[in-house]
Amino acid sequence: MDTLPDYLRDGLKIISVGLNPSIPSVKAGFYFANPRNRFWKALNSSRLVSVPLEPGEESMQILFNKFQIGFTDLVKRPSRMGKDLKVADYRAWAPVLQEKLLRYQPSVIWFHGVGTYKSYLKYAEDKEREVPLGPQKHVIGKSSIFVTPNPSPANAKYSLEELVRYYNELVSYQIRVSIGLG
Repeated sequence: MDTLPDYLRDGLKIISVGLNPSIPSVKAGFYFANPRNRFWKALNSSRLVSVPLEPGEESMQILFNKFQIGFTDLVKRPSRMGKDLKVADYRAWAPVLQEKLLRYQPSVIWFHGVGTYKSYLKYAEDKEREVPLGPQKHVIGKSSIFVTPNPSPANAKYSLEELVRYYNELVSYQIRVSIGLG
């Protein structure tokens, strides 16, 4: 199966968890490659990075190495739309994600979308609960959790400005967590 590689290692500040790779991202070879996806615009307008980054593999390496942000997905099977995923995909992949998160234990795990985090909870931890955006009370191992709106073009409910606001809140939260105030 062609999919996106994980960007995971020890010592990461943040691990970004998307729902699953899009077909355009797999073809391009990097996360959030759909030109209509708002991730890169929100990222560049936020305090997550101090230099502008163009969508691409080189920027993925900069995020990983300089900014200590890793990337993976809840489900590694690519699809055209998230709604194309099946229960079997979640059952197969959520426990795999849980193992990765427990292995690497970043300061903060960043879930893109309430649905992504709810699906993780349901299929990896057998829990169902209401999930607000922002910081969560739940932890995975020693990692704190933060949920932002999904930047997908299918999630136009949230504006670019709202995405930037949540990304900036993520930065503040990660700093608080890293100094023990999370």
